[in-house]
Amino acid sequence: MNAPTSLTARHSLDTTVFRARRDELARRLRAAGGGVAIVPTAPEAHRNRDTHYPYRHDSYFYYLTGFREPEAVLLLVVDGDSTQSVLFCRAKHEEREIWDGFRYGPDGAREVFGFDEAHAIDVLADKLPGYFGNRGAVWHSVGYDTQWDARVFEAINAVRAASRSGQVAPADIRDVRGVLDEMRLIKDAHEVAVMRRAGEISGRAHARAMRATRPGRFEYEIEAELLHEFRAHGAQAPAYTSIVAGGANACVLHYVENDCALRDGELLLIDAGCELDGYAADITRTFPVNGKFSGPQRDVYELVLAAQYAALAEARPGQPYDRTHEAAVRVLAQGMIDLKLLSGSLDEVLESGSYRRFYMHRTGHWLGMDVHDAGEYKQAGNWRPLVAGMVITIEPGCYIRPADDVPEAFWNIGIRIEDDVLITPEGHDILTLGTPKTVNEVEAVMADR
Repeated sequence: MNAPTSLTARHSLDTTVFRARRDELARRLRAAGGGVAIVPTAPEAHRNRDTHYPYRHDSYFYYLTGFREPEAVLLLVVDGDSTQSVLFCRAKHEEREIWDGFRYGPDGAREVFGFDEAHAIDVLADKLPGYFGNRGAVWHSVGYDTQWDARVFEAINAVRAASRSGQVAPADIRDVRGVLDEMRLIKDAHEVAVMRRAGEISGRAHARAMRATRPGRFEYEIEAELLHEFRAHGAQAPAYTSIVAGGANACVLHYVENDCALRDGELLLIDAGCELDGYAADITRTFPVNGKFSGPQRDVYELVLAAQYAALAEARPGQPYDRTHEAAVRVLAQGMIDLKLLSGSLDEVLESGSYRRFYMHRTGHWLGMDVHDAGEYKQAGNWRPLVAGMVITIEPGCYIRPADDVPEAFWNIGIRIEDDVLITPEGHDILTLGTPKTVNEVEAVMADR
């Protein structure tokens, strides 16, 4: 059964990408002894009564399938030299499709997405023991979901109960996330293209927000400008709850109330990015509500920007992941001394960690399908080296709360500057480069209001 052409085209599916990922996972599992991997998608979540939150698939599941419907499970059976990919999904249902929309159904999903087998989700419990029998290991997200842990153990116990018929239950349960995290850490060309487009859309949204900002407007009005631009250019949703923080709110790292009025003479910090086809952008910009930086605001802004440039200079293959953070911290710490926010030598400030009073977070994180994406930051106790294909954020900041020992001119200045950075064989590529960033760029955009 073929899915409607318009639906497939709308989702721009290149199913060969997902098949190649399943093949790579099978190769890695085979090297570890084989077995059966079980990867479910996310459940639907009730918002209230009979209303659901907007559905969002599980990242691991989507990474391997490209399939967006709820109530779906992937099995990857790796047995010797053979690999079998099996999807369980919702059956075709004319009445439910009238109410809720198109379903591929098992036959359509198998044909469009390239699975070897597909079955209705209703028969999963009955069929699962058959896939587990005589396989050495089961791979799933151990401990992530107690219900799925119970389902896996139930299927294993069903195999044990059939031991007199010659069935042998898996003796090993392993966490599939470790293998998948390493795969997801290095982005392929398809992923980079989507993330670049997500960065472009998000950058346009930040520029729109700058043009829309003026004293007397509310944070939520500016948030609405962001959401409009995301959706108008094809993004499905924000990648995370947008931070739109005016004045003192910018000194709250994860401020999301977004309900205060914007005041003349204050700054507005926006941390926001869209999600496009399952991939996140993550951009932060800070700018003056009235369109012009004051002297102290400019001083702190230029400091944070210099810290970001220092971090970017370390973003290249072979560098330990932590090197970007170290570079940013050195610049920020010296700047805090120069601005009379801290006293002592640079070495003293770094050794004591006193800079953390004004800069208390790391300089970045992995970025991909999740805004804080999968992958370990250390290997054997050491920061892992950057490798071409990784995508990181670089986001230094400075947050100055009122205090007796802080010059009043700097009170309630909270600034963060964040970009999305692809590590390339030659160095790096800033995926969000088009987003206004320098003082002159920001003021020029805000002058065009």
